[in-house]
Amino acid sequence: MRFDELPLCDSVQEGLQAMNFQEATPVQEQTIPVILNKKDVIACAQTGTGKTAAFILPLLHNLISEPHAENKINAIIMSPTRELAQQIDQQMEGFSYFTPFSSVAVYGGNDAQAWDVQRRGLTKGADVVIATPGRLISHINLYDIDFSGIQYFILDEADRMLDMGFFDDIMQIVKHLPKERQTIMFSATMPPKIRQLAKTILQDPVEIKIAVSRPPESIMQTAYICTEAQKTGIIRTLFAEHTPEKVIIFAGSKIKVKELNKTFRQMGLSVGEMHSDLDQTQRDYIMHEFRNNRVSILVATDIVSRGIDIDDITLIINFDVPHDVEDYVHRIGRTARAKAEGMAITLVSEDEQFRFHQIEKFLEKDIYKIPLPEDLGEAPVYDPDKFRHGHKKFSGGKGKFRRNKNKKPNNQQH
Repeated sequence: MRFDELPLCDSVQEGLQAMNFQEATPVQEQTIPVILNKKDVIACAQTGTGKTAAFILPLLHNLISEPHAENKINAIIMSPTRELAQQIDQQMEGFSYFTPFSSVAVYGGNDAQAWDVQRRGLTKGADVVIATPGRLISHINLYDIDFSGIQYFILDEADRMLDMGFFDDIMQIVKHLPKERQTIMFSATMPPKIRQLAKTILQDPVEIKIAVSRPPESIMQTAYICTEAQKTGIIRTLFAEHTPEKVIIFAGSKIKVKELNKTFRQMGLSVGEMHSDLDQTQRDYIMHEFRNNRVSILVATDIVSRGIDIDDITLIINFDVPHDVEDYVHRIGRTARAKAEGMAITLVSEDEQFRFHQIEKFLEKDIYKIPLPEDLGEAPVYDPDKFRHGHKKFSGGKGKFRRNKNKKPNNQQH
């Protein structure tokens, strides 16, 4: 199903078009109409099924189309980790670009400026609060926060929150919320403790279960285990003698895309960049050059790359390991289209090893590790458990309490 077939209002559809979101994933197709119908939802969906958009899009539509309290918090989205809260905040910023709504991300850290941004967002009534349980409780204990306007309470990765010991925090937050609200819960698994939580905080929920599709077997998946500093050298070696036509290199932020574009140009490679700082005319021009082989390599971010619909892409390189399975499957799915074969190479630094191993676990196979070229030095040992805390490091900017929607969002992710 296409997004323009879903009954979402014009300003939400504009955000989707600007971000090149066209086809809805199964979880979006099944969940959005139920949320629009104001039903409570419990959805069993793995990380990487597109569930963030599945709750943000109908939330924005409902806030636009229904009366809601001005200068009060209207929705809370709970997340188990700072990293996930940041990702949700970035998607919220992109999808809400053509709406008047403000959001604030509330998560831990030692930054006094970030704490003050969070405090102002909570006390002055940001429309949507994206929070980790512990940090929100810290603010609740210190300030008089008005939760009377909340109509929507969303829990993402509820099973992880319970695994991390947040059950009591969640129940404490629930006590502050109006009883008349819509509650939406996403969980990758459905153990008894999740069903008990659902029974406690949801009213007559609709249950939705989604499986994640795996990449086609026609894609040869490989990886290099390396340091961050060795990644550029790997690219130089790969393209030393011959640059295949139609290569896409994915990076995790638009800043990284710009840096890589400059670096690869200095190597003498035929390269173009694709990210949200380009206007539509610039994007169309780059895509035209790429389609017609006047640009061999396209360096792109995840979000804008969704509009890339070219059948003869030969190679995908993940310069950064994507944050979740959905992005990995989506990225490498740009190759091996129209029954062709394709190849995907992922460059895995030490901090990314745990995240990459999570992708391998989802795929239920070990991705072949290509030996590092000798001239680049020794490769790190692949030991994901040793680096399991490295995946919490994040290169994006700090959350901002946004009010002025005429100002272009500072969205590192696009």
